Amino acid sequence: MPTMNNLLIVFFLLISNGFVYRTCDASSSYSRLISSGLEHHPRAPIGEQPLAKIAIHKAVIALHKSASIRANPFLMGLQGQDTEWINVNFEYPEPSNDDWVGVFSPAKFNASDCESESGNWPEVPYLCTAPIKYMFANHSTANYVQTGKASLRFQIINQRSDFAFALFTGGLENPKLVAVSDPISFANPKAPLYPRLAHGKAWNEMTVTWTSGYNIDEATPLVEWGWKGQTKQLSPAGTLTFTRGSMCGPPARTVGWRDPGFIHTSFLKELWPNTIYEYRMGHWLLNGSTVWSKTYSFKSSPYPGQDSLQRVIIFGDMGKAERDGSNEYANYQPGSLITTDQLVSDLDNYDIVFHIGDLPYANGFLSQWDQFTAQVQAISSTKPYMIASGNHERDFPNSGSFYDTPDSGGECGVPAETMYYVPADNRAKFWYSTDYGMFHFCIADSEHDWREDSEQYAWIEKCLASADRQKQPWLIFAAHRVLGYSSNSWLANEGAFEEPMGRAHLQKLWQKYKVDIAFYGHVHNYERTCPIYQNQCVNPEISHYSGTVNGTIHVVVGGGGSHLSDFTEINTFWSLYKDQDWGFVKLTAFNHSSLLFEYKKSSDGLVYDNFTISRDYKDVLACVHDGCAPTTLAT
Repeated sequence: MPTMNNLLIVFFLLISNGFVYRTCDASSSYSRLISSGLEHHPRAPIGEQPLAKIAIHKAVIALHKSASIRANPFLMGLQGQDTEWINVNFEYPEPSNDDWVGVFSPAKFNASDCESESGNWPEVPYLCTAPIKYMFANHSTANYVQTGKASLRFQIINQRSDFAFALFTGGLENPKLVAVSDPISFANPKAPLYPRLAHGKAWNEMTVTWTSGYNIDEATPLVEWGWKGQTKQLSPAGTLTFTRGSMCGPPARTVGWRDPGFIHTSFLKELWPNTIYEYRMGHWLLNGSTVWSKTYSFKSSPYPGQDSLQRVIIFGDMGKAERDGSNEYANYQPGSLITTDQLVSDLDNYDIVFHIGDLPYANGFLSQWDQFTAQVQAISSTKPYMIASGNHERDFPNSGSFYDTPDSGGECGVPAETMYYVPADNRAKFWYSTDYGMFHFCIADSEHDWREDSEQYAWIEKCLASADRQKQPWLIFAAHRVLGYSSNSWLANEGAFEEPMGRAHLQKLWQKYKVDIAFYGHVHNYERTCPIYQNQCVNPEISHYSGTVNGTIHVVVGGGGSHLSDFTEINTFWSLYKDQDWGFVKLTAFNHSSLLFEYKKSSDGLVYDNFTISRDYKDVLACVHDGCAPTTLAT
């Protein structure tokens, strides 16, 4: 039974850390959520968001007078860094193998944040904010259970607030908070960070999107940019954010909520083609000073139709992972860092990236969007990083998505549509076209209706029809879900080897407008088909195609980093190459007549599948089955 002195010690410890907790019995617990979709299972299925394994709504306060946890350094980013490695030392006199340490931000994570959503709970819980990451106490100290003492190293990124480290016993299912560290923070938690480049709506426009802690009432966002070594110009930026009320359901609206800060986008216009530009993001404070980011650079796009070397990277379903080993106990996105690091190491050898859906797999845990933008920053800060909408970004029941599934964890597209810019007319409808030199891209949104007579179907036809094949011979279609062909086991079991109603509605458009290649993610492997139309291979070649565009090659490239998908044992005659591994595709246009396709494994960057296309403009114009323009016999 704790003494009055012990209770006073606990009270002052909580106050010193900015916490205000209710008095509670250490043995109390809570029944599972009612109709919230957040039921936690001891043996989570593969692919479950790691933070969803923590029943934080059941956490109780059981601070132990002999338990302690300390983190250092207290102040991070003194040299302008946006990431820092933190040493965490702790001890607990009653250790067990399922003890764990959670990283919380903001450092004050008490129950007051629950009030607005308390109707989803049997009663308001003591803790209602999930950590941004966690690690088991014995992760790097094998004898923790014998000694009760251990240390961990966490990699922390700047996320606009302070951090606290909390030691829990009772495992992930029945967590009991036994110790909390003093807060630590970055020197400037509001700093402009994680630039994301993207094409604007014009070929000679680049957008810069970034995240900060500055709202427009305290600082004006801007970008300073120009040629290297020349006088720079300033461009203003717009500011967006979203609130808990913008989320469609749990966990995004409950335990997964975290303030996203402010998202700024600036439009750099009238760029010269093929030119290196330097830029940095800034915030002009009310006192007249300016807070600047690091300086980055990018190469502007070629003029549409320009004949030059142009290289494109395409993949889907990458996810995020932690370099410190936290959160990854179920191998949630095991290849994520492998793909990221391979693309970073090869930055000089490609020009633009298309990530076609399923970005961080945050699944309603909003802190993970910062983690993802930090992970890909080395790529997105120097190459246009174009995205598509996936089920893990958009889908949620009664939210207007085409699929009535809870895959987005209540995000219903809001974080993706805000954190990343795409040149769509309406970013809530995530379909858009963009050009890069000799390429014309039509990026569809498989989470909205694409069927004939739908709004998106009309747009897809307009996008395909707008390609000037004399100037842009390489016509590319992409969507997240497989609207074409896949030998994936679950699609095979459904009997169609595709998303239902996919190619049934779209293949007439691919054929009519002679789409060269259609790309998909969602299925986590690699597969390439023959040029195909109406389930028939229309070209017997395997590695080199020339002449008339008789059919479209369909490629699944969903092995960006998430757990891998199985192939069916059924022999699909149209499948030319399969690989159950992490990888990505690289397209290289040498000129208007020659295209090289390469599939590379993320593990070594080597080419494992490839083909070439050689054709002249007359071959694109040629009449094909079901794709012939009407003619007349009149003279």
